[in-house]
Amino acid sequence: MAKILITEDEDSLRTFVARALRLDGHEIEEAADGAEGLEKLKLGSYDLLLSDIRMPVMDGIELAHEAASTCPGMKILLMTGYAEQRERADDLMEKIVDVVAKPFALPDIRKAVAHALAA
Repeated sequence: MAKILITEDEDSLRTFVARALRLDGHEIEEAADGAEGLEKLKLGSYDLLLSDIRMPVMDGIELAHEAASTCPGMKILLMTGYAEQRERADDLMEKIVDVVAKPFALPDIRKAVAHALAA
């Protein structure tokens, strides 16, 4: 299974997604904002970054740009509940696998993660 970093500022959502992906057999690490996520990326090796776009300190767009240059082989999957944030990710489309719309059901995020890892 994969080693995944989940970067999401909403604690309950981050915990919910982490628990589901752990049940699928993935090794999960969590970060509460983009800056913390970037620090974890610098210290470890991950197969997938699953990040919210809208976060304090460093948003997911900036984190995705940093991650793409720091960890070029890692897959990146973004999440957002804001349509305008999805549009901000357009310049990243060659670096990321997809943007998942929130709210989502567990089967949706599991499928998106499986697709991202297979891409």
